Amino acid sequence: MGKVRLDNIRLYAFHGCLREEGIIGSDYRVDLEVQANLEKAALTDRLSDTVDYVHLHGIVREEMETRSHLLETVADRILSRIFRDHPQVEEAEVAISKVNPPLGGDVQQVTVILRKSR
Repeated sequence: MGKVRLDNIRLYAFHGCLREEGIIGSDYRVDLEVQANLEKAALTDRLSDTVDYVHLHGIVREEMETRSHLLETVADRILSRIFRDHPQVEEAEVAISKVNPPLGGDVQQVTVILRKSR
């Protein structure tokens, strides 16, 4: 078993329940970790035998482009696509943070974390 992590993916997106959030947008940070059997890839040195982190980044980017009211919804979409596209992934966790959320106080970020297993 092994892990592939993508840390601090920075994106601009338009999620949130407030109408203004859909117009103005906000900065987001996404952290992703997947667990999979990476032994074959270690032996063969072939990209086709591992979990391609470029593809994982693409999934995150594409799903973050689809507006949602809740970060939980976006996180679920990301995890569902990872499991669909990468059958060797056994477990995955995604953390989505909204930087400087509009909640009337000095808060650096709010984060939603979802984890799924096969």
